[in-house]
Formats: sequence, structure tokens, C-alpha cells
Amino acid sequence: MSGYEAKTYLALVGAGEPLNGYEVAKRSGVPRSTVYETLAKLVARGAAFEVRGAGDAVDYLPLPAKALLNRLGRDYSESLAALDAMLPAIAAPPTVHLIHNLSGAAALLDRARDVVSGARRELFLSIWPEEMAALRDSVTAAEARSVAVTSIAFGDLGDPVGRTYQHELSTPEVVMENLGCRMLTVVGDRQEAVIGGFTETGAWGVYTDNPAVVLLSVEYIRHDIAIQLMGDHFDAEQIRAFWQEDPDMNRLRADRGLPAATLQAAEQSGRDRIPARRARRGRSAS
Repeated sequence: MSGYEAKTYLALVGAGEPLNGYEVAKRSGVPRSTVYETLAKLVARGAAFEVRGAGDAVDYLPLPAKALLNRLGRDYSESLAALDAMLPAIAAPPTVHLIHNLSGAAALLDRARDVVSGARRELFLSIWPEEMAALRDSVTAAEARSVAVTSIAFGDLGDPVGRTYQHELSTPEVVMENLGCRMLTVVGDRQEAVIGGFTETGAWGVYTDNPAVVLLSVEYIRHDIAIQLMGDHFDAEQIRAFWQEDPDMNRLRADRGLPAATLQAAEQSGRDRIPARRARRGRSAS
């Protein structure tokens, strides 16, 4: 609806009784010179109805709000279904693989939802409870459409979705100390991925459909799950001692906090470079 149409409809809905054009204009703020044209448009689209009053005067009633919302929902769903059928047929294959920066928790989670919602065969996640709470509905919907969901969890995710493996060799507190952030990795159909980090004060990450980066992301998650499965089949105390006390393992974890700093620096660097790269190549965005 246009602005005038919306105001006119709201005036009719709020009245609870038939209104004539003058009354609609007075209640809605739509100019009297325009209100009859606006009412005619609402009638033409079925959002309002003419009723004859005394002396053949024309009054107006709205289509009930619930019926209007149902109608809009059907129209919207039909439009999306048509686009879903048509756009893949006309979309040109990509000639450039993207890596673009994401800044802030909302941008990261929205892009992760895009990846989850776009998955048709399999979904890999490395995820913490906070991010799973935000993505649960999308992940559950993916499983409902027969997407194979595989997750490695840093902490209790609640009711599992798909196959979920708990990361028990290091506590979430230790992992947080090592990484400096809650790492999130979401990979859909081995074709696209979101990789990011969340802290209490910020969030940074990237989206990519670069095959090499996507492959590494899948293997990172599979490797974490494999290590956890090995831990489940061998002496727990020996594995914990090795994980926490072995000098080689400690050396590998000596860069504590670096992953968070790296993601934040990459996000800032990407923002600084974007104008020049767009002007030169037109292939990068954040």
C-alpha cells in the first residue's frame, strides 16, 4: 500500500463502523481531494468495500485485518515461490568467488542464517550456546527439510539438532581464553561459509564462497569432531593430561587471544580497503 492507502485503511479499521469519505479524511489525515481516489484503490484491491447508506450515500468498510494479513501472506508467498523458480534459471554462474567482511553480531548472524536457510544437503556448524540460541529456528527448519546437520558444540546447546558432539577435551572457559572469542563457523552444502568471532563487546567475521576456504572450514569442524570421538574411546584422564600438559600442545596454544585479534583486524582492514578495491575491480564488498 501507498502511505495514503495505509492511513485510509487504518482509519477504517479503527472506526469499527462504516465511514464516508469526509469522515475517513478527518480521521486519517488524507486530504479530502485525494481520499475518494484512495478509497477507490482500496476497493479495487479488495481491502475495502462500499456500502450504501441512507439516500444512496456511499460509506466504506475495511476488509477485516486478519483476512487482509492472510491475503498479503498468500500473495507474498506466491511471489517468493515464483522468484525461487525463475531466478536460478536466469542467474549467470559466478566468475569471482567472494570473501567479504561482516561487522557486528547482527550482520554475522543474519549472514549465518542465509547460509543455513540456503543449505539443501548438509550443514556443518562449530557453535556456542549463545549463537545457537539465535540460529536454532533456522537450523531446526533445515533439519526438517532433510538437511544433514552436524555440529561441534562449545557448551550445552540444549536439545540437539541433528548430530551434535560436545567439545569436552577443553572447557568453554579454556577455549575462550585460548581464542579470545566465541568462534562461529557455519558451512552450507560445502559451497559457502560464515566464519566469525563474538565477544561481549563486538563481533567480526567473513562470508565466503571461496572453495578453498570453505573446504578448510569443513575440515576444521570434522577434525574437531574426530578428536572428540577419539577422546570418547580412550582413557579420559590420560587424554586430559595430554591435552593440558603436553609441551607441543601448549606450544600450539601459545597464541592465546590471537584469533579474536585477527578477525577484528581483518574486519577493520577490509573496511579501510573497500573504496579503493571497488574503484579498481568492483569485486569486493562488506
